[in-house]
Amino acid sequence: MNHTRIGVFLSILALQFCCAGAIAGDAAEIRTRLQQWADSFNNRDTAAACDLFSKSLVSDVQGQGEANYETRCAIIRKALGDKRRRFHYDLRIKEIMADKTMAVVRLEWILKISPGDATSTESGLDIFRKESDGQWRIIRYMAYSRD
Repeated sequence: MNHTRIGVFLSILALQFCCAGAIAGDAAEIRTRLQQWADSFNNRDTAAACDLFSKSLVSDVQGQGEANYETRCAIIRKALGDKRRRFHYDLRIKEIMADKTMAVVRLEWILKISPGDATSTESGLDIFRKESDGQWRIIRYMAYSRD
Protein backbone atom coordinates (compact mmCIF):
# COMPACT_ATOMS: atom_id res chain seq x y z
CA MET A 1 0.00 0.00 0.00
CA ASN A 2 1.51 3.35 -0.95
CA HIS A 3 1.60 6.45 1.27
CA THR A 4 -1.29 8.15 -0.55
CA ARG A 5 -3.61 5.18 0.01
CA ILE A 6 -2.59 4.95 3.66
CA GLY A 7 -3.27 8.68 4.08
CA VAL A 8 -6.71 8.38 2.45
CA PHE A 9 -7.53 5.31 4.57
CA LEU A 10 -6.51 7.08 7.79
CA SER A 11 -8.51 10.19 6.81
CA ILE A 12 -11.63 8.10 6.20
CA LEU A 13 -11.13 6.26 9.48
CA ALA A 14 -10.70 9.55 11.39
CA LEU A 15 -13.83 10.97 9.75
CA GLN A 16 -15.86 7.92 10.83
CA PHE A 17 -14.71 8.29 14.44
CA CYS A 18 -15.43 12.03 14.36
CA CYS A 19 -18.95 11.55 12.98
CA ALA A 20 -19.74 8.74 15.42
CA GLY A 21 -18.78 11.02 18.30
CA ALA A 22 -20.93 13.85 16.94
CA ILE A 23 -23.91 11.52 16.54
CA ALA A 24 -23.49 10.24 20.11
CA GLY A 25 -23.35 13.87 21.25
CA ASP A 26 -26.57 14.63 19.34
CA ALA A 27 -28.32 11.70 21.02
CA ALA A 28 -27.19 13.00 24.43
CA GLU A 29 -28.49 16.50 23.58
CA ILE A 30 -31.85 15.06 22.55
CA ARG A 31 -32.05 12.95 25.72
CA THR A 32 -31.37 16.11 27.76
CA ARG A 33 -34.01 18.09 25.83
CA LEU A 34 -36.62 15.40 26.50
CA GLN A 35 -35.79 15.30 30.22
CA GLN A 36 -35.94 19.11 30.36
CA TRP A 37 -39.38 18.92 28.76
CA ALA A 38 -40.59 16.52 31.46
CA ASP A 39 -39.16 18.77 34.18
CA SER A 40 -40.75 21.87 32.61
CA PHE A 41 -44.12 20.17 32.25
CA ASN A 42 -44.01 18.78 35.79
CA ASN A 43 -43.21 22.29 37.09
CA ARG A 44 -46.05 23.85 35.04
CA ASP A 45 -43.62 25.90 32.92
CA THR A 46 -45.58 26.04 29.66
CA ALA A 47 -43.15 28.31 27.80
CA ALA A 48 -40.24 25.94 28.45
CA ALA A 49 -42.39 22.90 27.65
CA CYS A 50 -43.45 24.39 24.31
CA ASP A 51 -39.81 25.20 23.44
CA LEU A 52 -39.22 21.51 22.66
CA PHE A 53 -41.57 21.84 19.68
CA SER A 54 -40.70 23.39 16.34
CA LYS A 55 -43.04 26.07 15.02
CA SER A 56 -43.57 23.63 12.11
CA LEU A 57 -44.82 20.90 14.47
CA VAL A 58 -47.42 18.39 13.33
CA SER A 59 -48.46 16.04 16.11
CA ASP A 60 -50.97 13.24 16.47
CA VAL A 61 -52.09 12.16 19.94
CA GLN A 62 -54.67 9.45 20.50
CA GLY A 63 -57.93 11.02 21.63
CA GLN A 64 -56.80 14.53 20.65
CA GLY A 65 -56.22 14.14 16.93
CA GLU A 66 -53.75 16.04 14.82
CA ALA A 67 -52.44 19.41 16.02
CA ASN A 68 -49.91 22.05 15.02
CA TYR A 69 -47.60 24.01 17.33
CA GLU A 70 -50.18 26.58 18.45
CA THR A 71 -52.88 24.01 19.13
CA ARG A 72 -50.55 21.61 20.95
CA CYS A 73 -49.21 24.40 23.19
CA ALA A 74 -52.76 25.62 23.90
CA ILE A 75 -53.63 22.09 25.07
CA ILE A 76 -50.58 22.08 27.35
CA ARG A 77 -51.39 25.55 28.71
CA LYS A 78 -54.97 24.50 29.46
CA ALA A 79 -53.92 21.30 31.24
CA LEU A 80 -51.22 22.98 33.30
CA GLY A 81 -53.49 25.92 34.10
CA ASP A 82 -55.94 23.59 35.86
CA LYS A 83 -54.87 24.02 39.50
CA ARG A 84 -57.30 21.30 40.64
CA ARG A 85 -55.19 18.62 38.97
CA ARG A 86 -51.55 17.66 39.20
CA PHE A 87 -49.70 16.06 36.28
CA HIS A 88 -46.37 14.27 36.42
CA TYR A 89 -44.55 12.77 33.43
CA ASP A 90 -41.77 10.20 33.61
CA LEU A 91 -39.76 9.31 30.52
CA ARG A 92 -38.50 6.00 29.16
CA ILE A 93 -36.36 6.34 26.03
CA LYS A 94 -36.20 3.15 24.00
CA GLU A 95 -34.04 4.31 21.11
CA ILE A 96 -32.48 7.45 19.63
CA MET A 97 -31.26 7.40 16.04
CA ALA A 98 -29.53 10.68 15.14
CA ASP A 99 -27.81 11.75 11.94
CA LYS A 100 -26.46 15.33 11.92
CA THR A 101 -29.66 17.39 11.53
CA MET A 102 -32.45 14.81 11.91
CA ALA A 103 -33.24 12.27 14.60
CA VAL A 104 -35.93 9.75 15.47
CA VAL A 105 -36.79 8.78 19.04
CA ARG A 106 -38.91 5.84 20.21
CA LEU A 107 -40.09 6.42 23.76
CA GLU A 108 -42.72 5.99 26.41
CA TRP A 109 -44.24 8.66 28.59
CA ILE A 110 -45.76 7.61 31.90
CA LEU A 111 -48.32 10.17 33.04
CA LYS A 112 -49.65 10.29 36.59
CA ILE A 113 -52.67 12.48 37.29
CA SER A 114 -54.00 13.37 40.71
CA PRO A 115 -56.37 13.55 42.39
CA GLY A 116 -57.53 10.12 41.42
CA ASP A 117 -54.08 8.60 41.07
CA ALA A 118 -54.66 7.73 37.41
CA THR A 119 -51.65 6.49 35.45
CA SER A 120 -51.33 6.00 31.70
CA THR A 121 -48.46 4.99 29.47
CA GLU A 122 -48.12 6.50 26.01
CA SER A 123 -45.86 5.02 23.37
CA GLY A 124 -44.48 7.58 21.00
CA LEU A 125 -42.33 8.28 18.00
CA ASP A 126 -40.73 11.74 17.79
CA ILE A 127 -38.90 13.19 14.81
CA PHE A 128 -36.42 15.91 15.70
CA ARG A 129 -34.66 18.48 13.55
CA LYS A 130 -31.67 20.57 14.56
CA GLU A 131 -32.94 24.08 13.94
CA SER A 132 -31.07 27.22 12.91
CA ASP A 133 -30.49 28.23 16.56
CA GLY A 134 -28.68 24.91 17.17
CA GLN A 135 -31.50 23.42 19.29
CA TRP A 136 -33.06 20.04 18.62
CA ARG A 137 -36.84 20.40 18.34
CA ILE A 138 -39.67 18.02 17.53
CA ILE A 139 -41.13 18.58 14.06
CA ARG A 140 -43.42 15.51 14.05
CA TYR A 141 -44.67 13.14 16.71
CA MET A 142 -47.24 10.46 17.37
CA ALA A 143 -48.33 9.25 20.80
CA TYR A 144 -50.77 6.47 21.62
CA SER A 145 -51.92 5.11 24.96
CA ARG A 146 -50.96 1.54 25.74
CA ASP A 147 -53.75 1.33 28.33
